[in-house]
Amino acid sequence: MKNILIPIEFDSNVQKLIDIGSEIAAKFNSKLWILHVAAPEPDFVPYTSGTGPNNEREARALALKKERKRIQKFSDALNNKGINTTALLIQGYTIDTIIEKVDNLNIDLIITGNNKHGFIYKFFIESVSDKIIKKADIPVLLVPFE
Repeated sequence: MKNILIPIEFDSNVQKLIDIGSEIAAKFNSKLWILHVAAPEPDFVPYTSGTGPNNEREARALALKKERKRIQKFSDALNNKGINTTALLIQGYTIDTIIEKVDNLNIDLIITGNNKHGFIYKFFIESVSDKIIKKADIPVLLVPFE
């Protein structure tokens, strides 16, 4: 197992994913890729009173810069521990972007979180982790969240 991918959101569970991924990467001497998929650029930015397309673009650029710094901190901390880690922040559609990176980076394992939901929720809404499992041709390790 040479390459491990951890797609992350910036929520309270992110550190749990990073910790588990870094343990596995250390044991197998694997490269760890931490991926945050940011929302794609909108096709249309409406012009409203007091704001305009330029203000929206500037706000979006600032948000992406902050997200990039956050993901880079995770990568830097792991690299300082001797775990070969690269942080990626890519704008796109979540599942498509993850699967594309799996193929491009020759990923051997995806580590993702899984929130516990009841039958009704699962019946109407398919989670990101469910979609990853369906589309990925490689093993997916689901880390349960409470």
